[in-house]
Amino acid sequence: MADIEETELSDKQKNEIAKWFLLNSPVGEIQYVAKDVQAILNDDALYNEAASEAFPLYNKSHMICLGMPGRAGDVLVTSFGELNEKEYLEPRTAQVAKIDHIKQVCTGARPALDEELPSAYIEEFRCAVDMEILKYVGEAYPKGICSVYCTNGKDVEGPGSDFELAVVISATRLSPQNFCNGSWRSVWNIEFRDEEQLLELKGKLQVGAHYFEEGNVQLDAKHECKDSSIIQSPDDCAITIASIIRHHETEYLASLQDSYSNLPDTTFKDLRRKLPVTRTLFPWHNTLQFSLTKDITKELGIGK
Repeated sequence: MADIEETELSDKQKNEIAKWFLLNSPVGEIQYVAKDVQAILNDDALYNEAASEAFPLYNKSHMICLGMPGRAGDVLVTSFGELNEKEYLEPRTAQVAKIDHIKQVCTGARPALDEELPSAYIEEFRCAVDMEILKYVGEAYPKGICSVYCTNGKDVEGPGSDFELAVVISATRLSPQNFCNGSWRSVWNIEFRDEEQLLELKGKLQVGAHYFEEGNVQLDAKHECKDSSIIQSPDDCAITIASIIRHHETEYLASLQDSYSNLPDTTFKDLRRKLPVTRTLFPWHNTLQFSLTKDITKELGIGK
């Protein structure tokens, strides 16, 4: 049989493979994966190229939270707050954080410019929603972080026009010393439709977990939902939005708990063959009928 000729991967192929591993790193583990990828590539230039492309995408998709200098607060790295490749808006404090994606640190901050912030009318709604979501997250998610952004119509000055807000919630529980990490991410897009006086909410929820003690088990569960209400005053809208989000997220968490608590009696049970290939149960009460048992008994002199 002819030997299979091995072909060297091109730099482009190596770059794509490296990015795949980085982007598919479990929550909180990309630095560990990056260290191994760099060692395997053994080419700093190639690694830096892959890392510079993968880390920003990973940080935004996982909505990582970074502390700003001088204890000025935390900033969520999301596409909603992205002003440019390295600057991200923190709307609650009206600060712009400068991010080093590869090191995953905030290197500095500056006050946001007027054109980077929503109008006073939109800010009234945004602040009201932010306050209610902050209360909810504080009760529901230990160490959870949230932020509310204006994603469309930030220059609207009063009633008569549509605008959109986005509520982002991110919570992580990292415990690598116990071989487990996990995260909760939810994004709620809220459309304020002035003509219909309607609030429309669309939520995307994602739960990730990684257990790697003597094995490698990962969970990646996703769920989408939607709801609606009527437009009211900013404070009343905020209470309604927070109530809707609480309801759907609590319901989803309960469904997850129910499904996984029943795994041994449902999914895992179905994975096992109920009967052997012979379609007969093993006669534990009378094993002497098998020749192997007879031979062992005879050899050891059992029963004499």
